[in-house]
Amino acid sequence: MRVFMTGASGWIGSAVVPELIDAGHQVVGLARSDGSAEALTAAGAEVLHGDLDDLGALRDAAAAADGVIHLAFKHDIAFSGDFQGAAGADRRAVEAFGEALAGSGKPFVIASGTLGLAPGRVVTERDGQSPDWPVPFEAARARLATALLTVSLASRNVRSSVVRFPPTVHGEGDHGFMAALVSIARAKGVSGYIGDGANRWPAVHRADAAHLVRLALEAAPAGSTLHAVGEEGVPIRDVADAIGRRLGLPVASVSPKDADAHFGWLGGLVGVDGPSSSALTRESYGWQPTNPGLIEDLDKGHYFDTPTA
Repeated sequence: MRVFMTGASGWIGSAVVPELIDAGHQVVGLARSDGSAEALTAAGAEVLHGDLDDLGALRDAAAAADGVIHLAFKHDIAFSGDFQGAAGADRRAVEAFGEALAGSGKPFVIASGTLGLAPGRVVTERDGQSPDWPVPFEAARARLATALLTVSLASRNVRSSVVRFPPTVHGEGDHGFMAALVSIARAKGVSGYIGDGANRWPAVHRADAAHLVRLALEAAPAGSTLHAVGEEGVPIRDVADAIGRRLGLPVASVSPKDADAHFGWLGGLVGVDGPSSSALTRESYGWQPTNPGLIEDLDKGHYFDTPTA
């Protein structure tokens, strides 16, 4: 299959590319910089220069491909305070892909998230399947709306599927939430958690996540939702313990009112209880994560090789 990918040089995408190539697929990756283009070429992929705002180019690339995987998201502007701008660009890209793929029966896989869909209880693949689904976080609402648009493309003869990722997709080279928590602990001199630290974050190793993306491309029925969740919920206290143990720092509770001051931009997320299940995904696709879990991965030490995230 000739596959067009956005986000092909990103954290998850750069693991999906070799996963696809090793399975016999050809990959054309969108690259917005020379560095990304070089990385894709080195990985054995073809390159299309451009970005998510090049809607005409996205439509043309999708029409010329046998399938599309959309993993890109403008995290740079999202984390600088313009999440709505990033979410808007994401939706416009999905709309463009939908136009190009309508009536083709081709696979179309996008990335979404599990966090915030049902705080305090285990989220399943059946949750978040209606526009009126109660989501307490604005960011989660925006991504859910785009995911629902993708699912709806099944009615236009697109084999669309949504792969929801947990907040922690970990592994060597990760510069996401776990690396940020390590950096905060170093800066504050204490490895912190909110309240009693019993709140849970689901997690998955990057290699296992990449494998599921390939399975979705190859086999997911139209209108499917899959969960790339390797661990249902790791208590944040356990994460703080692992970070403190590795850095030789005390581990301490941070009160909810001090969360923003201590954790900065992560303050509103560290205390969220967001466990998620992948039972239906495993049953349907035979997906079984085989790589290290989050605490084991932290204990390997690679998150602590550099002083900053």
